[in-house]
Amino acid sequence: MRFELSEDQALLRSSTRDYFTKDAPLERSRRIMEHDERGFEAPQWRQLADMGYVGLTVPADKGGQGLGSVELAIVCEEAGRVCLPGPLLDAVLAADLLAHAGGHDALLADLCAGTKVVTIARHDALFAGAPDGGPRVEGGTLRGRKHFVPFAASADALLVTAADGVHLVTGPYDVTPTPTIDLAQRFATVAFEHPAKRLGGAELLERTDRLAAISAAATLLGLMTRSLEMTLEYVNTRSAFQRPIGAFQALQHRLADMLLRTESTRSAVYRAAWCLDANDPEAALACAIAKAYAGDSARLVCGETIQMHGGIGFTWELDAHLFFKRAKTFEQFYGSTEDQLERALAAAGY
Repeated sequence: MRFELSEDQALLRSSTRDYFTKDAPLERSRRIMEHDERGFEAPQWRQLADMGYVGLTVPADKGGQGLGSVELAIVCEEAGRVCLPGPLLDAVLAADLLAHAGGHDALLADLCAGTKVVTIARHDALFAGAPDGGPRVEGGTLRGRKHFVPFAASADALLVTAADGVHLVTGPYDVTPTPTIDLAQRFATVAFEHPAKRLGGAELLERTDRLAAISAAATLLGLMTRSLEMTLEYVNTRSAFQRPIGAFQALQHRLADMLLRTESTRSAVYRAAWCLDANDPEAALACAIAKAYAGDSARLVCGETIQMHGGIGFTWELDAHLFFKRAKTFEQFYGSTEDQLERALAAAGY
C-alpha cells in the first residue's frame, strides 16, 4: 500500500483544487444554491464534463478517463472543500454503473460529455417499509415511487432500483420537489409509470455502493478540512482579553479533536479507495468503515466550526452553515452511518 499520492495523483489534486477555487468560489455557489432551481449551471456542468470529471472512472474505450477510486476520492475531496453544488457525484456513480452494465454506450457518452444528466434512484431507508413496497416492474413498465431522488427534475434518465434489479427509465417524470436543509442539493419524489429497460440484478450495485461510500466519505473529508481551516483562521484573528482566542487551552483541546477526526478520516478514505482499486479482500469492510467514520466525524468538525465562531457562527452570511448542512446530507445518504455500520459488521463476519 502506498502512503503517498503518486506524481500523477498529486498533479490531479493540484489542478482540481486550482480549478474549483477559480471556477466554483462560494460566492458563485451561493447564488446557484439560492436562486437556480436546477441547483447547478449548465455551462459549469459542461466544463466539469469536458475536464473529464463525470467520466472519471469510466473505461477509456467508453469515453471516460479510466481512472480509479483513489483519483475519484481526490476529486470528491476537492469538491467538498468548495462545497460544490450540483450532481457531480451522482452523475459519476451513474456513469460508472452504466459502464459496468453495458449496452447503453450512447447514453453513457452523452453523460460523460455533459449533454445529459443521469442519476440513481435508490430505496431510502426512511421509506423501506412504505405500504407500496417500492417500485415494481410489470410487463416492462415500472410503477411506483422513489423518494429523495437526487436532481430528478434535471435528469434525462434515471437508474432505478427495484426488487428484481436496476432499470433504466427515461424522462420526463412526475416530480415533486423535496426541500432539505442543504441548499446545494435538489431532491424529489418521483412517481413512475414508465417503460423500463433492465440493466442487471442487484449484483450491479455492489461496486456502486462501495464507490459511493468512498466518494461521499472523501467529500465529507473535504468539508471537514476546509471547516478546520476556517476555524483556525478565525481563532487566530478573534481576540479576547488582549489574546487571540486560539491561545486558550480549552479551545486548543477542541481544535486538536477536530484535527484528529479529520486526519483519521483521511487515512480511512484513502485506505478504502486503495482497497477497492486493488480488489483487496477487505474492500467491503474498509469502504463501510470509511463512510461511517467520516459521517460521524464531519458532523462533529463542522458543528464545532459553527460553535467556535461564537455569535456569528450560525449567521446566514458566514459560510460555516453551508458546510454543516452538506455534512448532514452526506452523513445520511450514500449509505447512512447506521447502514454502513451494519455493513461493516457483516463484512467482518458478525
